[in-house]
Amino acid sequence: MNQSPWFGVEHPSSNPRAPKLTQKNGEKSDRNLWPSFSEFSLEQLKAATNGFSSDNVVSEHGEKAPNIVYKGSLDNNTRWIAVKRFNKFAWPDSRQFLEEARSVGSLRSERLANLIGCCCEGDERLLVAEFMPHETLAKHLFHWDAQPMKWAMRLRVALYLAQALEYCSSKGRALYHDLNAYRVLFDQEANPRLSCFGLMKNSRDGKSYSTNLAFTPPEYLRTGRVTAESVVYSFGTLLLDLLSGKHIPPSHALDLIRGKNFLMLMDSALEGNFSNDDGTELVRLASRCLQYEARERPNAKSLVTSLVSLQKETEVASYVLMGIAHETASSVQPLSLTPFGEACVRMDLTAIHEILDKNGYKDDEGIANELSFQMWTNQMQDTLNSKKHGDTAFRAKDFATAIDSYTQFIDSGTMVSPTVYARRCLSYLMSELQQEALGDAMQAQVVSPEWPTALYLQAACLFSLGMDNDAQETLKDGTNLESKRNKN
Repeated sequence: MNQSPWFGVEHPSSNPRAPKLTQKNGEKSDRNLWPSFSEFSLEQLKAATNGFSSDNVVSEHGEKAPNIVYKGSLDNNTRWIAVKRFNKFAWPDSRQFLEEARSVGSLRSERLANLIGCCCEGDERLLVAEFMPHETLAKHLFHWDAQPMKWAMRLRVALYLAQALEYCSSKGRALYHDLNAYRVLFDQEANPRLSCFGLMKNSRDGKSYSTNLAFTPPEYLRTGRVTAESVVYSFGTLLLDLLSGKHIPPSHALDLIRGKNFLMLMDSALEGNFSNDDGTELVRLASRCLQYEARERPNAKSLVTSLVSLQKETEVASYVLMGIAHETASSVQPLSLTPFGEACVRMDLTAIHEILDKNGYKDDEGIANELSFQMWTNQMQDTLNSKKHGDTAFRAKDFATAIDSYTQFIDSGTMVSPTVYARRCLSYLMSELQQEALGDAMQAQVVSPEWPTALYLQAACLFSLGMDNDAQETLKDGTNLESKRNKN
């Protein structure tokens, strides 16, 4: 997406007098330059996020709905923050939440998007983190716009991420939940950081790993427990991402590697601009991380040692390698979601139903007028009655009847209505028939290609199927399309 939960404040790294990093893992030699961990009041965070306005919503893949992340500002817009607001059932034990937040908040490294505060009032559970203005690794690897990520930058990402994991391990936080390309964020200097949220112990709002079993550590499938070795396995999948520019299943990658076809793994967008020796070493490292037996995988410290020697163009700033203008965090604005888009992020089907019901058939007017001369035929009258019955059932939230009636209307083939497809789509979602719902949302877009509603509904279907990457991209497309329509 164009905007992600970019966790960062105005950072000492932009100050030329800032102290040097230690060589090991990015820990500052002077911790006083970091904001200390604070417990914020709910009123403070409301003020910082403009009352948790939908205009302030940003989104990170890997952070499942219904938890929402907001961009906020403190101290008269001089400190930018990201505020993650949990579902009230995610952390029922307030003491456990505070202990976890304080523990993670004690960490301070330039390799992390650090946790700088929390709020625990009543049922409210909120985390406050640094704000990262340059999106996720997934965006720059899988959905790049201007240029693919350069080889030197990919090697830097691998090293910085390994250093983040080594730092966390050295501080007794070796367990990281669901390490993936959406958890790696880029700060104001375009340096990669590891999101602090994955360091929080798993709460009720989600699983430790995504639903895609092809990328899940084998021992987690057996035991359901995250171990330090599980984190290294996930690091191996990230190395495959960096090599290939795609989210390639480890089993397929290992087959290619065993067949000595590692060049087939390499991202074609690199156009050969990488060292074969470096590529071979990174493939070897990924293979070690992806060993089936957990005890055969390297630890974070040895990963750092292996990756340091591969670094290229170390004197070139990250923002130069990334082709990013060196802008301040305050100049980047979050994607402004409409109420429909926000409902999709929250997977609030009731809110989506209210929006579709309120909008009626206004987006079908052109199609309906063209066919109005057929009103006199019996077939047309039967077709319209089916739609009418479907609308009555839809309004009454009798979704099974709505599906049946709308299906009769569609199957008649006499009229084409994107709104009917949209309403049957939501009825399918309400009935937990996600694949059927996605089919209708896509058909609505075929009938009406410039209709944002069709894209919003596709995003909701993709979220419900656990395909968060595609959902976020589709949500962005819907939001941009609606913005263009409103300007015209």
